[in-house]
Amino acid sequence: MRTRPGVKGRMGGTGWMGGIGRMLLAAIALSARTQAAHPAALAYPAPPAAPAPSSTQVSFEAAITDLTSPDAGTRLRAVQLLKPAAYPEAAVPLAPLVMDPQDDVQLAAIAAEVNIFLAEPVVTKKRVALVVEVRNAVQAEAAFSSGPYALGPRPVPAEVLTALRTAARDQNPRVAIEALYAFGVVAVQPGGVVRRDLLRVAGPDIAAFIGSSDPAMRYAAIRVLGRVFARRPKDEPIEPAVGDALITALNDNDRAVKAEAMSALGAMRYDRGVQALTDLFTYYGKGAPAEAALDALGRIANAGSVPLFTAQLAGKTAALRRSAIEGLARVGDPSQLPAIQAVIDKERESSVTLAGAFASVLLGNASTDQVSDSLARPRAREQAKRYLIEIAPGRTTTFAHQLLDSDPQIRVDVIDALGFAGDPAAISALEPLTADPDPEVARGAERAVARLRAQNPPR
Repeated sequence: MRTRPGVKGRMGGTGWMGGIGRMLLAAIALSARTQAAHPAALAYPAPPAAPAPSSTQVSFEAAITDLTSPDAGTRLRAVQLLKPAAYPEAAVPLAPLVMDPQDDVQLAAIAAEVNIFLAEPVVTKKRVALVVEVRNAVQAEAAFSSGPYALGPRPVPAEVLTALRTAARDQNPRVAIEALYAFGVVAVQPGGVVRRDLLRVAGPDIAAFIGSSDPAMRYAAIRVLGRVFARRPKDEPIEPAVGDALITALNDNDRAVKAEAMSALGAMRYDRGVQALTDLFTYYGKGAPAEAALDALGRIANAGSVPLFTAQLAGKTAALRRSAIEGLARVGDPSQLPAIQAVIDKERESSVTLAGAFASVLLGNASTDQVSDSLARPRAREQAKRYLIEIAPGRTTTFAHQLLDSDPQIRVDVIDALGFAGDPAAISALEPLTADPDPEVARGAERAVARLRAQNPPR
């Protein structure tokens, strides 16, 4: 385990359970008080600090004990001291403070919980040479917006998920929205029976927020539903109470909310949304709303949409042609491949040709190299990663040479895709990479293996 600044170990000076070195919470607290009193101090080199006396050191147990203090200031300081350490052992003790009566304590606890489960925990203050470098604060919405790859492999306790879901009903809109986004960050981690039970319980709760009078809350709820309920191979059908709430949101007056509802329906692959999305596409006909509707239909890939997809192979924009190809690919009818290939043969837009490569893999069992090679092109990288996650199950062995690519970023991208694809057969291919000489590759492999094991728990 790596040593983290901030907490003196549980076993005195020998570290948490004897494995982590001494942590100095008091030094962080002193730094925070000094900076609060003198904001301009950050602009100048700090003088060398004398070692803190041992009496000011705060042990892990003392910080945990302070979380239950009747004094709000003491609770807040304890949370602030635990947050940069990102100890997984602190997750459950911190959970009650997510519902603390004081807003400041709640927000700090939400940030601390998110930080524990990030792939790369944020250290908001770091001393570099003689200067204190202030980094971005931990914010749940920012973590959510960075995508599912930001989440590490640590199991998220049920107490944390419950606390965040409960805090999303807080009367303070800022607290409620941060808690909801935090739930969206960590709730994608569980797999198997735990995921099934979580979706059953959380779905109606989050869907209820779509009726909020606050457009920011409606927007957040829809984004979280789209992320957490994004379809996985072993998922049960989406409950109508959840999916139908998103269909209702297609009529929202806020354009951003409406667009996000389309995206969420596509991510869920909710068949009951097909008619409403088709109507929207027909109504708009062109522009961003029509493209968003067809994109959602392309992800749902209902067989009834095939005539629409076929017609839009000749769509006027690259986005329409790309979505049409994706939809036909996901429907799974190989007889559509010649029509797709005819479009690709004269296509000049790279996003559409990449969609054609994706279709060739799904419909014609073509080489996955056509997709994975696009990882080297910055503009195509994210699109290629999305496709790799879909085509990877059952094709793990086809990525052998990409996992040995000389570019570490290519190796990391393929590792991430295999980790999110959910196929346990990838574990044996990824385990050797946990010893990769590149530390980013090794950490990515560790995360991917842990994620696959969490998504495929032993029965």
